[in-house]
Amino acid sequence: MYRKLVKTSLILVYLVIVAGAVVRMTGSGMGCPDWPKCFGYYIPPTEVSELQFQPKKSFKKGQVIIVDESLKVANQDFTTEDTYDPANWQDYTKHDYAIFNPTHTWVEYINRLVGALAGLAVLIMAFLSIKKFRYKKRITFLSWLCVFMMGFQAWLGATVVYSVLAPAKITIHMVMALVIVAVLLYLLYVSAEKGEDKFKTSTFQNLMILAVFLSLIQVVMGTQVRQFVDEQVRSLGYNAKNLWLADPNITFYLHRSFSIIVLLVNLALWWKNRKLDLNLNRINIVIALILLEVATGVAMYNFDFPFLSQPLHLVIASLLFGFQFYLLLESLYATKKIKKL
Repeated sequence: MYRKLVKTSLILVYLVIVAGAVVRMTGSGMGCPDWPKCFGYYIPPTEVSELQFQPKKSFKKGQVIIVDESLKVANQDFTTEDTYDPANWQDYTKHDYAIFNPTHTWVEYINRLVGALAGLAVLIMAFLSIKKFRYKKRITFLSWLCVFMMGFQAWLGATVVYSVLAPAKITIHMVMALVIVAVLLYLLYVSAEKGEDKFKTSTFQNLMILAVFLSLIQVVMGTQVRQFVDEQVRSLGYNAKNLWLADPNITFYLHRSFSIIVLLVNLALWWKNRKLDLNLNRINIVIALILLEVATGVAMYNFDFPFLSQPLHLVIASLLFGFQFYLLLESLYATKKIKKL
């Protein structure tokens, strides 16, 4: 049962990554300008009229309206009179973003719902891990660490909103998601029954560590490139896709060139696994994901960001990291060592 919850948690965390990618693709990051509620509601509004002052309407403390292009928060439970009374409202002080777009709001809200489901699954997983404390304390410890990391990730999500999508905080938010993926994959591996024999060499292990590290660097650079694209979208408009990367910054070129190094390192791993028959066959999936990642990158640059190419690029990168990390675990814990290079 515990292992099923680990798998469920891992799937839900990846769905959060997918939902986050859709949020970025659609520009919905500020769809809910507050946190954890959305415009002060547990279920967000669908029409702008719900966020406008209306006479004889009941409000709960913390609910939000938009007045003169700024957010106002109800400071108590009350029913409005015929005219707006400033005494019943206070300014929202986290930021000055006050735009309502129903599509953006619900895309962001669904992202938060999936995040909440992932957090619940991780919490149940942690409770189930208590039974394993007597003979595998690390499973219990890391399961509860996951709970705290999910809470920290939720807090990071709030700071991203409060900062109006500051690039550095978006990058940290993404890297933290991958750290959670890595811990869940470790728990999945150590809680499994012993399977078929794997073989290892020091060279393969060192190359695998390098490959995982390179992928993390690529993800960080990719988030910076994405931020540059977001700025171009705001400056040039959504319909000017052909101009978004017409004059890219240096990070884009580094990110593109770095992909060659990533591919070569992983091809070396593929060749070594094949030559020495290490039985670490997830490297085949890794190579396929890298080729797909390159293909989506080429499509975005040469074919003006085809539909879904941006979220696919991010999701594939996350899957690539996951398979590489699990492959690293298989190599590190392999039962038989081969001395050949």
